[in-house]
Amino acid sequence: MSDTHAASTAFVRHDPLPPAPPPVTETGIVKWMRENLFATIPNAILTLLSLWAIYTVLSGVIPWITNGVWGAENIRECRELLAGATGGCFSVISERWNQLVFGIAYPREEYWRPTLAFVLLIVSVFPVLFPRAPRKMLILTIIYPFVAYWLIWGGTVLTPILLFAGAVVGYVVYSKLVASNFAAGFFGGLTAAAIAWWLAGFAIDAGSDVLALREVVSRDMGGFMLNMILGVVCVSLSLPIGIVLALGRQSDMFVIKWICIVFIEFIRGVPLITLLFVANVVLAYFLPPGSNFDLILRVIIMITMFASAYIAEVIRGGLAALPKGQYEAADSLGLDYPQAMRLIILPQALKISIPGIVNVAVGLFKDTVLVSIISMFDLVGMIRGPILASTDWNGVYWELWGFAALLFFVVCYSISQYSQWLERQLQTDHR
Repeated sequence: MSDTHAASTAFVRHDPLPPAPPPVTETGIVKWMRENLFATIPNAILTLLSLWAIYTVLSGVIPWITNGVWGAENIRECRELLAGATGGCFSVISERWNQLVFGIAYPREEYWRPTLAFVLLIVSVFPVLFPRAPRKMLILTIIYPFVAYWLIWGGTVLTPILLFAGAVVGYVVYSKLVASNFAAGFFGGLTAAAIAWWLAGFAIDAGSDVLALREVVSRDMGGFMLNMILGVVCVSLSLPIGIVLALGRQSDMFVIKWICIVFIEFIRGVPLITLLFVANVVLAYFLPPGSNFDLILRVIIMITMFASAYIAEVIRGGLAALPKGQYEAADSLGLDYPQAMRLIILPQALKISIPGIVNVAVGLFKDTVLVSIISMFDLVGMIRGPILASTDWNGVYWELWGFAALLFFVVCYSISQYSQWLERQLQTDHR
């Protein structure tokens, strides 16, 4: 009886079965390929065509790189070493790297100075680019422009010291007067700084041998160093000027508003190459006879004007994207216009404008190669001029332009990746 009852009783498992593994097609690399490469028939066809194109390109590029020659002294010797095989003549880079980086006229024994200036640039921008950096490091950012000027151009150490002192005097006067009137503080600080710099000129002439480095004139600047100088200086100056222009365009003061509108629309309607020709040729007709207005300074002014007009429109878009309630909230807190802009409006507008500002900065850095058209030997000017004009390397193209493209890609890609990181850090909205 008991055996019959046991046979008719259902089996009950006390321990749960272990979970079954997912199908092979729903996990790992197979799932990723199904979703991204072969989700549909058109996607599969495009994937196969892309793989064929990548294979075709790499099958020609990889042997060209791996079989490249780095030890030849000229293109003829390079071709002899290749003996008809596929390979690049990279010896031009190893032979002329100093001209590609520093230009043809910068003294070889002084290469350490722009190199040190570049290293200090990375250190000085760290507290600005990364909010969690120690605030005490901002002093390095403040003094860096004066130190970099002394390192690259040379001269007595009194020049950066007294220029920095003049800037401090101007800032102190501005901070004292701006509380009563912004215009009085701005022009008062600017006047005080100008007077301090004028008086500093006499001290510089009197102590011209104090810790003096060999002076290098601007026409001796060249190579990728010149592109870096123009890019860093112009981007740094165009951002605050663009903010002022954007605020001026939205100002209720009729004269200020229309001055900003005319400036922005005129600059945006003129090609950059035209402004560079104006800086190189036309400005000389408006200067007194015998005056020497540094060409790099003229180019910096024109490129900064060009970039600031575009940045102003980007920031104006960010200001327009803010809801009206933000302005009303600032008014309800009793904040005046400078406080509202500094504490509430501009931080939000700048966060919105990050992609547009980075786009302008990347385009500006790439546009620095246009100075080669006005006889300035930047990286492109060095390739098109002294290097390819030489009989030793006439005919080497892909290697040189590839090296130039690599340098610009590294800088521009780094700027782009930093902007995406910053956007993620500032993404404080609800997700």
